[in-house]
Amino acid sequence: MSQVFACDAFAGNTVLITGATGGIGAECARLYSASGADLVLVDLRPEPLDQLASELSGPGSVTTVAADLSDAESRAQVVSAVKERGGVHHLVLAAGIYPEHPVAGMPDEEWRRAMSINLDAVFALTRDLEPEIHDGGSIVNFGSMAGARGSKNHAHYAATKGALVSFSRSLAWELGPRGIRVNAVAPGIIATSMTKSLVAEKGEALLNSTPMGRFGEPEEVASVVLFLTSDAASFVTGDVIHINGGLHMAG
Repeated sequence: MSQVFACDAFAGNTVLITGATGGIGAECARLYSASGADLVLVDLRPEPLDQLASELSGPGSVTTVAADLSDAESRAQVVSAVKERGGVHHLVLAAGIYPEHPVAGMPDEEWRRAMSINLDAVFALTRDLEPEIHDGGSIVNFGSMAGARGSKNHAHYAATKGALVSFSRSLAWELGPRGIRVNAVAPGIIATSMTKSLVAEKGEALLNSTPMGRFGEPEEVASVVLFLTSDAASFVTGDVIHINGGLHMAG
C-alpha cells in the first residue's frame, strides 16, 4: 500500500503529525510525503525524528520538532514552527500512551499522566494551533475501540479515548463555520510496539473474535487518516471510523 493517493494529492498542504515516529504516525508521514505534502513531524526524541525524515522521499519539505506536548514551552515550539511555515492545513494528533493498571490501587500520578498525555495535550495543542489552521482544513484525532467498549486494566486509557471522541465532535461544531472538519479514527489491534504485550497475552482470543481473522497493519490506519483529511471526505465531520477488522462487533 505504498501509494494510496495521487502523488500530488496533498501538494501545497502542510500536515502536522504528532507521535510521528510511532508505528501509525510514521506510516502517516510516509503516505503524506508520497502524496506531496509538506510535513511538520512532532515526537519526543530528535534522533528517531531525524531518521524518519531521512527516509521520506516525497517532494515536500519536512520540519521536525522534538517536543513533550504535555509541557507548555514545548507546545510553544510546535506553534512557532507552524507559524514559520505560514500555518497548517491538517492536524493528525496520533501521540499517546497505553498504560496498564487496574483501577484498584492505581496511583493518582498514573491516572493524571494518562490524562495529561492522551487528552490534555490534544486539547491544549488544538487550542493553541486553531488560529493557524487554514479554513477548509481538517483535524484527525485518535480514539480507540477501548473508548467505546472499555478495556480491563486500561480504564485511564479508555477514558481518554472516549473523551477524545466527544472532544472531536464538539470541535466539529465550533470549527464547521470555517470549513474545518474534525473526525477521529478508532484503531483496534494494530501490529505496532504498543500492542505487543496485549497480543502476547490475548492474541488467539482476539483473532477468534475478529471477522477478518488477523490484526491490522499501520498503513491500514494511515490510509483512513489520509482519506479523512482529503477532498474525498469533504462532507465528513464529527464522525469516528473504526479500523479493527470487525473486532468491535464481538460481544
